Amino acid sequence: MSLREKIAQLVVIRAQGEYLAQDSDAFLHLSRMVEEHQIGGIIFFRGEIYNQAMLYNKLQRRSRVPLWISQDMEFGAAMRISGTTRFTPAMGIAATGNPRNAFEKGRITALEARAIGVHQIYAPVVDVNNNPDNPVINVRSFSEDPETVSMFAEAFIKGVQSQGLVATAKHFPGHGDTDVDSHIGLPVVSHTRERLDQLELIPFRRVIDAGVGSVMSAHIAFPNITEGSRRPATLEPGLMGELLRDELGFDGLIVTDGLEMQGIASHYAPGEAAVLALNAGADMLLLSPDELTAIYQVEEAVQRGEITVARIEESVLRVLSAKIDHGLMRNAEVNINRIPRMVNTRSNQLTADRIARESITVLRNNRNILPIRPDRFPKVTVIAIAAGRTGNVGAAFRSEVENYHPDISFHLYDERTSEQELNAAIASARQANLVIIGSFLPLTTGRSITFNRQQQQFVRQIERLSKPTVLISFSSPYVVREVASADVHMQAWTSLGSHSAAAASALFGASEVSGRLPISVPGMYGRGEGISIPKTILRQDRPETAGLSTEKLFEVNRVMNRAIQDSVFPGGTVAVVRNGILAFHEAFGYHHYSKRRPVRRTDIFDLASLTKPVATTTAVMMLIDEGKVSLDDKVQSYFPGFTSGMKGDITIEHLLNHTSGLPAYRTYVDQFQSRESILRAVINEPLLQPPGEGIIYSDLGFILLGEIVAQVAGMSLDRFLNTSFFYPMGMTDTIFNPARRGARTVSRIPPTEFDRQWRQKMIRGEVHDERAYYMGGIAGHAGLFSTSDNLAAYAQFLLNEGHYGGREFVSQELFRNFRTREDSRMGRALGFDLKSINGFTTAGQFSSDQTFGHLGFTGTSIWADPENDLAVIILTNRTYPERGTAAAINQLRAAIMDAVMEAITESSD
Repeated sequence: MSLREKIAQLVVIRAQGEYLAQDSDAFLHLSRMVEEHQIGGIIFFRGEIYNQAMLYNKLQRRSRVPLWISQDMEFGAAMRISGTTRFTPAMGIAATGNPRNAFEKGRITALEARAIGVHQIYAPVVDVNNNPDNPVINVRSFSEDPETVSMFAEAFIKGVQSQGLVATAKHFPGHGDTDVDSHIGLPVVSHTRERLDQLELIPFRRVIDAGVGSVMSAHIAFPNITEGSRRPATLEPGLMGELLRDELGFDGLIVTDGLEMQGIASHYAPGEAAVLALNAGADMLLLSPDELTAIYQVEEAVQRGEITVARIEESVLRVLSAKIDHGLMRNAEVNINRIPRMVNTRSNQLTADRIARESITVLRNNRNILPIRPDRFPKVTVIAIAAGRTGNVGAAFRSEVENYHPDISFHLYDERTSEQELNAAIASARQANLVIIGSFLPLTTGRSITFNRQQQQFVRQIERLSKPTVLISFSSPYVVREVASADVHMQAWTSLGSHSAAAASALFGASEVSGRLPISVPGMYGRGEGISIPKTILRQDRPETAGLSTEKLFEVNRVMNRAIQDSVFPGGTVAVVRNGILAFHEAFGYHHYSKRRPVRRTDIFDLASLTKPVATTTAVMMLIDEGKVSLDDKVQSYFPGFTSGMKGDITIEHLLNHTSGLPAYRTYVDQFQSRESILRAVINEPLLQPPGEGIIYSDLGFILLGEIVAQVAGMSLDRFLNTSFFYPMGMTDTIFNPARRGARTVSRIPPTEFDRQWRQKMIRGEVHDERAYYMGGIAGHAGLFSTSDNLAAYAQFLLNEGHYGGREFVSQELFRNFRTREDSRMGRALGFDLKSINGFTTAGQFSSDQTFGHLGFTGTSIWADPENDLAVIILTNRTYPERGTAAAINQLRAAIMDAVMEAITESSD
């Protein structure tokens, strides 16, 4: 190589990983720098997976010496490349308390980077962030504690370098105790060498000993260490050469921070900075504002004797050795076809999701506001405070919160927000039971990480409303000082990637909170603080988090779509619950065969006989626990006329297990079309057999049970359940008489039948069962409507044996009594169906013998298998446009249950 070519090998220039036409100015510039000037490396900034990989290959083909590719990936590959996996910032990683998470973040980041053609990543930050006012490091650092930084940085580096990439420890000798952003100015730190040894240098010593491949310099002046010199460390031989190389024994690649940053560029010309950096000990010159001038002036400096050829060749040797070690001399190109198997895979994303959940840190929970319960806080206002003018900040968080609460009002305060919009936000907060303030201020060059004056004034107005308030910071943990009076302080670290979902699930108890603060907030919180909150409700998540296979669950889609094609029903939904996760929730088909309105997951279905367990049986269990009802109570004590024949011997238990002797079904409505007359007819109905002699599945018995609940509770069945069970459970779309809510609710309800006999119309939004309809839509055997996600919560209540959301609705002992098979010959428990031991069963052949649940005539079902911690909910409108037989729907129920069972990949704990 010529001298100029050697110097060029040390220069790293900028490129965007985007599509570039062959004759575009950007591509021609890059080609010229590679072919003519033979620069040594490229740092990619923003890009897209395939565009960057293809551009990488094109440039490698043009380079005589393979290019060294680097990229800044502190937050995972997605920090720079869209479509890749984004990870929690370093401080959030430390909040998990588990260094293995740092290793996994490093490993996956490197795996994805390598697939796209990256050889070195500029991470991790090993600065000790002990200055709360640091405008540039902040959450990029693991902690204010050097031992914590050391431990997590070492784990991250080992993860990166396990995949053959070079990790970069930055910013030497330490950028954590600055209050100036070196992107826009030159920080000057007055620390002594003794201080650096006691704090800043501890992590650097640790990662150097651990074998980190590269160190990046800091554009910070340390005059008390460099004999009064205010040169940035990047340009100081005493720091980069003597301290880093000689004393600490680092023999890897030293790379400068960007030479275009104002900490350098505002004080030194491009060539001058390059010469000084090389003389200080740098091997790679990153982002000179004028690369060609830098190359020429370094060459002239060598010729003048200001820098030796040996100094240049020392660095060239390191750069070329790295290229050889990484196999670039054999084959520098990446295999595009391998990318889908390595980048943003389900496994990678699951790991990122888990780490995000584990990082959530709650520092205050006054009045036990968390977990948020809709029955305690029926109306919630969410206000996102953001910088910029995009207008979409906080949208992902809003969507996630709406998964857990039915009445959310969302408002955004950014640079576009008008005074009228701010007033609307305040008015909404005034009407709310709870206010959630989300701080979305990004850690961005030139922007404050705290609220500006106008935002502070707005927050003071919210505080004066004296509403229960939650503050969530999606960036700096120090922002809690801005809303010091909030009842809840939660740290979510970033709004990107999985963190909106993680924060929302933590707010409502859908995931465990276990994070601990890796720094201190002066006057408020100490390092290590954090409140643990258990998981109490279902979380919507990927099948793999529940030990299920996504691929195998596709069989559910196939079964449902085939049934729709065969006109078994127009449409439906399926939900699968396992291990506390709503792991599958899909909608299929249409409301009716005209195929104009697709079924959505939030659609409300007529549950038919699922009313029996979900409403009536649950209500009876609750009343028994309260001591207001007993299984041995005689039915005649509630209906004085219920005495003829052997009716006087019938108990509530007989009604629940369908051994009362009452007939299964009577039309009644051809003669009786009022609640009172139908109830009187049931009371007067003769028995078909003595009580307890055998099972006759009977709607009539549950009509009586519904009336008993109303009598004992002193209110209607629906009102008792709404106040005591459905709303506390978060089952706000589980209702009787849904049409009373209005046209918007009715539009979510698929029709059940065109009734040509009694009502002479299409039945939609009112109960399909005629007896329940003429009883005012509220009956113990039918009349309830619900959604599959509401029933998923109910299914978890079943699997939890009577408790949900941190509340015991039914005692475990009583619940077990209700769902236990009393007699091996019986296919029913108290209020529930049981899986048939012999022959065909709609619970499928693979579910355990402990499986219990119920079916509904309209094509609905719920089966819960406690042995496998699994439940399957199916909602359809199979009675539309006319009832037909149940054979096909029963085959479908069994097929879906079996498909779900075969999708299990991990046994339940």
